[in-house]
Amino acid sequence: MLGAIAGDMIGSVYEFNNRRTKDFPLFIKDTTFTDDTILSVAVADVLMNDGNYAQAFKDYYWRYPNPAGSYGARFHQWAASPSLKPYNSWGNGSAMRVSPVGFALNTLDSVLDEAAKTAVVTHNHPEGVKGAQATAAAIFWARTGNSKDTLRVRLTETFGYDLDRTVDEIRPDYAFNESCQGTVPEAIIAFLDSTDFEDAIRNAVSLGGDSDTLTCITGGIAHAFYEKVPEDIRQQVLVRLDDPLRQVTETFCDRYC
Repeated sequence: MLGAIAGDMIGSVYEFNNRRTKDFPLFIKDTTFTDDTILSVAVADVLMNDGNYAQAFKDYYWRYPNPAGSYGARFHQWAASPSLKPYNSWGNGSAMRVSPVGFALNTLDSVLDEAAKTAVVTHNHPEGVKGAQATAAAIFWARTGNSKDTLRVRLTETFGYDLDRTVDEIRPDYAFNESCQGTVPEAIIAFLDSTDFEDAIRNAVSLGGDSDTLTCITGGIAHAFYEKVPEDIRQQVLVRLDDPLRQVTETFCDRYC
């Protein structure tokens, strides 16, 4: 989970200022958390306290109504309304918030089931559910001792994503994309092509596109596989979280990461 938050923060300043290179500063003055972090913490909160995803997302929305990067337009309308009905989204918001599920649950079936629960309260389109499940499954398989080759095969067979590309092949033509189907495979490949946690984040940012969400998804998987977030990055992340978000994050990580 902390890796996902680190990815979100590092990508936050490059979402609308894409860097098609791996040579960039990880943290600058404006680096901050976005809605990706807020909703990831909401998922962690529900998992630890047996809450309700729809209500938690709305509660966190009202606590943080104007984060950097802001929420997607349809999520904003849903969260600000009294309705609890989903809106059939296939957007990548379902994948960027799901990382705690991959860390907290200990069987693939339970991970897939819980990931779907986090998605369907808003993103009940099949691609929205699949994106959340693929991200959570990647984290689960990454933290349970599977090789990258095994991860590539399992994710391809289970979810049908094309993971035989490389970051260098994707980068020249990749454009801003807010769909799960146009974000999750690329975020997974950014991890698969990496040599360590930081390299995974640099891969994801270098693709351009929806940088904070790409790096959030990549960061969660990289944290699981490489087993920790480097201490210098960890400290930069924690100091940028406010007290409530930091408390939930640290409690969750102490329990599950």
